[in-house]
Amino acid sequence: MFNYFIYRFAQFLALHLTTKSAYATAVFIADVRFMFTYRDRRAVTDNLKAIFPEKPESEIRRMRREVFRNFAKYLVEFFRIPKLGMQDIGGNIKLENMHYFDQALAKGKGLVLLSAHLGNWELGGAVAGLLGYPIWAVALTHKDKKVNEIFNSQRQCKGVKVIALGKAARQCLEALNKNEIVALVGDRDFSERGPAVNFFGKPTLLPEGPAAFSLKTGASIVPVFMLKNHDGTFTLKVERPIEFKPSGDKNKDTLDLINRYKIVIEDYIRRYPEQWYMFRRFWIS
Repeated sequence: MFNYFIYRFAQFLALHLTTKSAYATAVFIADVRFMFTYRDRRAVTDNLKAIFPEKPESEIRRMRREVFRNFAKYLVEFFRIPKLGMQDIGGNIKLENMHYFDQALAKGKGLVLLSAHLGNWELGGAVAGLLGYPIWAVALTHKDKKVNEIFNSQRQCKGVKVIALGKAARQCLEALNKNEIVALVGDRDFSERGPAVNFFGKPTLLPEGPAAFSLKTGASIVPVFMLKNHDGTFTLKVERPIEFKPSGDKNKDTLDLINRYKIVIEDYIRRYPEQWYMFRRFWIS
């Protein structure tokens, strides 16, 4: 219940303060959290060093601090989603290559929207919903039912339908068979049963869902990232669909397809490391 009131208070501040004031408050809280959460600080440090072994310690520390601050701002932006309107499209939010969505859906087999815990994936889904795309988001269920309702209401207010992680397979397949969009993050395997893949040259577990659904239905995998620009605006970057020809060997095809699209995720994380929110040990021994 305590977490519920914390999130409700954060939601209230995000909706009633100016953007500048809300960001300033979030950054202050992030800096306090930074001082007292050694485990998270250590995890982010290790992750950044794995990506950038050549960078000096001072640069790693700078990026680490920005990760914490940007994540706090991400929460502000998430709680402000109800304020999102068509007036933001083309102004505060720029769109790149939305025609790839239309091309994929024109095939009639649905679309697997592949993203990562990078930038503001929740805002990206809200923009797609606002534009009228039929979109489902697979989301981790919070332990507190009331907290879960807060997060899902934020998504649903712009037309994003939610599928609970762990019960996703049937609903995802149904959505794709109706030529709709299923949004998944491909950089963290919450089940810890995914295949081991080299990510930035080191082994980690990545979810097989995006590849499995694509191979099962023929839906195109389209990488999409909502990134924050230096001037405070956002850009929804849509990459061309992943081209892949299955061999018929399910296990081999799944692994090969994951290896094909994980390159795109690596590229974006390398370009925007301060916007990658991975507060856990990412690589396996």
